[in-house]
Amino acid sequence: MKQHDAMYIDGSWRPAEGGGTIEVVNPADGQVIATVPAGSAADVDAAVRAARAALPGWAATPPQERAARLAALRDQLVARADEIAATVTAELGAPLAFSKAVHAGAPIAVCGSYAELAGTYAFEEKIGNSTVLHEPVGVVGAITPWNYPLHQVVAKVAPALAAGCTIVLKPAEDTPLVAQLFAECVDAAGIPAGVFNLVTGLGPVAGQALAEHDGIDLVSFTGSTAVGRKIGALAGAAVKRVALELGGKSANVILPSADLAKAVGVGVANVMANSGQTCSAWTRMLVHRDRYDEAVELAAAAAAEYVPGEKIGPLVNAGQQARVRGYIERGVAEGARLVAGGPEAPLEVGCYVRPTVFADVTPEMTIAQEEIFGPVLSVLCYEDEDDAARIANGTVYGLAGAVWAGDEAEAVAFARRLETGQVDINGGRFNPLAPFGGYKQSGVGRELGRHGLAEYLQTKSLQF
Repeated sequence: MKQHDAMYIDGSWRPAEGGGTIEVVNPADGQVIATVPAGSAADVDAAVRAARAALPGWAATPPQERAARLAALRDQLVARADEIAATVTAELGAPLAFSKAVHAGAPIAVCGSYAELAGTYAFEEKIGNSTVLHEPVGVVGAITPWNYPLHQVVAKVAPALAAGCTIVLKPAEDTPLVAQLFAECVDAAGIPAGVFNLVTGLGPVAGQALAEHDGIDLVSFTGSTAVGRKIGALAGAAVKRVALELGGKSANVILPSADLAKAVGVGVANVMANSGQTCSAWTRMLVHRDRYDEAVELAAAAAAEYVPGEKIGPLVNAGQQARVRGYIERGVAEGARLVAGGPEAPLEVGCYVRPTVFADVTPEMTIAQEEIFGPVLSVLCYEDEDDAARIANGTVYGLAGAVWAGDEAEAVAFARRLETGQVDINGGRFNPLAPFGGYKQSGVGRELGRHGLAEYLQTKSLQF
């Protein structure tokens, strides 16, 4: 696995200003697989200056040429897909098949979608006696998480580049290697020097320096709601644009007319994917009281098939493992009934957690309110549709969700009642062109497709 003991700034790899390093650990076995530089405020400043210097030229580049560079970037990602998957498996711990399908596959699809959008988007429109110009917002500071380490990078970098912005990326310290690989792809795609810059480092140091920097026009952050609040406050104080994609506690609502076995099976798979480290995971399963016991049995049986070290990987690090096991212990202490899994570590080596299903969960319990970010499912009982809607909407989050019913129109009618940014109807597929983002404390702004591109644009009206 190739790695760089340097930052990618202004089109070249250069040594970090400071001497600190970050160890990259494989969470499956605890082995250190690499080190990367711990960037300082000086490194961030150098990257922002490079991005600011490159902005006029890139903003003036015709959209069709920006589209061509994004298509070349997509082709680089395609060519290195196996290497991407192997890198993510090594630093995140995801099973290789999942890394190939999702961690490599999704970014390729998203990058391709912006290669197309960049060439077709209407950057000018006529409104009455005005011509409205959609111009790049400027220099973007992107701070990305570890759970989908390349997808989240591409979901920010590709629309920013399509819009004509330049960008400084600070990836999560747990998964910086795939970000370095991405920088190599940017370089090989012929994207001009300074348009994309990479600074590895710790959140409280490099991340904060990026969010605070006067030369940044928009901060795009994906991560926890707690950190999102801090970044939003920093950006707000500087009257700076902000996009925040934060936590979730999504409800999977199974209406009485649904195919129960399918709804439960897909629901459990959704929670276990990526070891439960997905902000949009349907971690609350809501089932009508008449079908509740059957659903609990089905969920427990489905969870038992996720064998740690085989079908499900470790959590990203020991701290995350301890956090999730603490939530499982809290669920037991508050009176929820364990029907699968539990707090005990399933393997002697690695940051694994047992796939866990709780029954008899009430809406006010901690495990039904807080984002656990692990393979833990809570099954809740509801009396009628009004009760289901009240429970589903009864958290501070509103990122995603699912509705299952025998009749599609019935499912859609219920989905309209949910206070959430995305709802999958009867197992609807992920759409990389549809806007992704949340209501309430799940965030501000949208990613993906036309709506994701619009986040990186500002308008200028010319009156005639």
